[in-house]
Amino acid sequence: MTIELHNNVYCEGEGLPVVLVHGFPVDHRMWDECAEALEAAAVEHGVKRFPIWGPDMPGAGEGPIPSDETSGDKDADGAFPNGLDHMADAYVAMLHAAGYDKAIWAGLSMGGYLVLDIQRLHPEAVAALALCDTKAAADSAQMRAKRIAIAEACESTGTHEPVMGFAASTPEDSTIKQSAAYREQFTAWINEQPAEGIAWRERMAAGRPDLNDVLPAITAPVAVICGDKDPSSPPSVMAPIADAMTGTSADMTVVFDCGHFSAYEHPQAVADALLALVRRVQ
Repeated sequence: MTIELHNNVYCEGEGLPVVLVHGFPVDHRMWDECAEALEAAAVEHGVKRFPIWGPDMPGAGEGPIPSDETSGDKDADGAFPNGLDHMADAYVAMLHAAGYDKAIWAGLSMGGYLVLDIQRLHPEAVAALALCDTKAAADSAQMRAKRIAIAEACESTGTHEPVMGFAASTPEDSTIKQSAAYREQFTAWINEQPAEGIAWRERMAAGRPDLNDVLPAITAPVAVICGDKDPSSPPSVMAPIADAMTGTSADMTVVFDCGHFSAYEHPQAVADALLALVRRVQ
């Protein structure tokens, strides 16, 4: 048995697909405006139309929630140590089923974990990578325990409350994150996620491996993108990731007055960086 995915096709076209992998705890819709901007920018710059996809992660949006069996082994604390690997296999299988050997993989936050793991397990399927507001390191013991506690609360009570912090803001956050529109949109998106799906993604992320060793092995073109006010993956975290990719050329884009969900907050800026990456390989 394998993990099933639900793909959302923003547009069709020729050439390599751009696969947009969303962050936690929302679904592919966080990419909607960025995908539209990317398509429009390609037309404006005379770039031949290419496929743009936004799959839902397992347990997000319309993505089926994997069983324990399809997730692989389960650690004593409830984390899935092979969950990320099985998900990476599923994304590459989706690519192959559509008739493609390679893609341009763009992952934001938890999506970044996924595209780095695709690079680790299936480098032949990587034409280029975009790492947005993410990290390569595994969780600390404290963060791992927090993820497991959130998973258990979501499963036992059906609550979304433990992850509602993603819809909240502080005075240090970006202008957009402090807006009522941001709060209302992310509150709605989070509440629309199945609680068991949130739990699965937390268990998967808690068990993921450290991926820092992947960085120097990358030879495909890379874009590194982050918000200057991202509380978890600011430039001070993302710049060393770019520097560690010694086998390739990594173009870094810092989006100003921007928090963690850069593709949602400033879709045009992220689309422009993605199009520059596409033009390096298409």
